[in-house]
Amino acid sequence: MNITLEQAEKIINVAKEKSIALNTKMNISVVDAGANLVAFARMDGAWLGSLDISLKKAKTARFFDMNTGVIGELSQPGGSLYNIEHSNGGLITFPGGVPIKNENDEIIGAIGVSGSSVENDHAVAEAGANSL
Repeated sequence: MNITLEQAEKIINVAKEKSIALNTKMNISVVDAGANLVAFARMDGAWLGSLDISLKKAKTARFFDMNTGVIGELSQPGGSLYNIEHSNGGLITFPGGVPIKNENDEIIGAIGVSGSSVENDHAVAEAGANSL
């Protein structure tokens, strides 16, 4: 199963609404099951540097089918995934990337959000991912 453009656009709209509620400006990337970009939005005034971070968060969440914050916990010195962020052309291992599941609990893509604190990034990503 793969995420559709219609689903990706809905996810981005919900994520934008959450970002507005948190008074933040975000870059929001949605990738499909193959970690290919399906949809992207850069809110007016969002940091340019966060564009790449949002995409890498989405890809990281899909590559490993878990929230990027969890990967970050596992990749600390002495952790089982220490230095994993250097693989796959560069990963992001702090919160803001979340896998997206369909109604059958199958992973069909992922969302990555960047532009604020990692807590806000995760909250916005989670809102988007849970909108399906």
